[in-house]
Amino acid sequence: MVNASGVRISWTDVPDHVQAGVERILDGTVVQAVSQSGGFSPGTADRVQLQDGRRYFIKAVHPGLNSISPSLHRRELAVAARVPANAPVPRLVDGFDDGDWVALVFEDIEGRHPHTPWQRGDVMATLQMLDELADTTVPTGPGLAWTAEDLKGEFSGWQRLTDDPWPGLDPLAAEHLPELVDLAQRGLPALAGDSLVHSDLRADNLLIRPDGRVVLVDWPFASKGCDWFDMLTLLINVELYGGHDVEQLLAATPRLARVPDDRVNAVLAGLCGYFYDAARSPPPPRLPTVRQFQLDQGDVVLGWLGRRMGWAPQSTM
Repeated sequence: MVNASGVRISWTDVPDHVQAGVERILDGTVVQAVSQSGGFSPGTADRVQLQDGRRYFIKAVHPGLNSISPSLHRRELAVAARVPANAPVPRLVDGFDDGDWVALVFEDIEGRHPHTPWQRGDVMATLQMLDELADTTVPTGPGLAWTAEDLKGEFSGWQRLTDDPWPGLDPLAAEHLPELVDLAQRGLPALAGDSLVHSDLRADNLLIRPDGRVVLVDWPFASKGCDWFDMLTLLINVELYGGHDVEQLLAATPRLARVPDDRVNAVLAGLCGYFYDAARSPPPPRLPTVRQFQLDQGDVVLGWLGRRMGWAPQSTM
């Protein structure tokens, strides 16, 4: 299994005019920048210190690194500017956009990523944060789509795998392909809701403060939908790294435990089809590990869904 990672540039690789634009926002000069690992982005992700001691987090990218990354930064900028102040997210300072380079400046959060394999304390603290996030006022205005609309294409992964078969598909999935196509399509209506949804829950998108509070970072895929989707995707990440019974965690999470089994199964099927369908594509520029990471997630979700559905692995006899 690989961890989420891209081949990043650093603050020193950012052109002078972009650095100057960011420093004007901060009204100070960057004297130290420490690149942060993790996450599927080829752009910068630096904790910086100014000459007067103030600290911030800066990320910047341009389309020459990855064609879609600037649009994701712009989308995150639109959402982060309107997230309620009481939400467990970093405070946005401002953004820089010259039509090519896009940079975002956030407060620097003192904290660490969750340990992987996940420790129970980190899991429960994150679930508690997500429970509180589900009751946060949803930002209004542009940049926040419905979760089901955002994932409509992704949840058609099994149909594409049916129309264009992939020799690398897990035999269990191949055996249940028609059922998976149907399940995934039923997953889209299950995503309906009016809650703020992060839509990209992974250990590298979380920071745990010294006091134990959890902060959720990286919001380009934010949407509006059901209040339990982020909790479910968190458990997928927990299952990916192992060490916990995700069904026990699900049952111990009231907001998630009350969701009917068929809705959970349908959303798991939709995500699984997306992971497998995406995994067979060539990796995007400077993101060499993303396809293996998607394949690993597909295997994990298929195994979990198979247990929930009572599917026995295909016989090798």
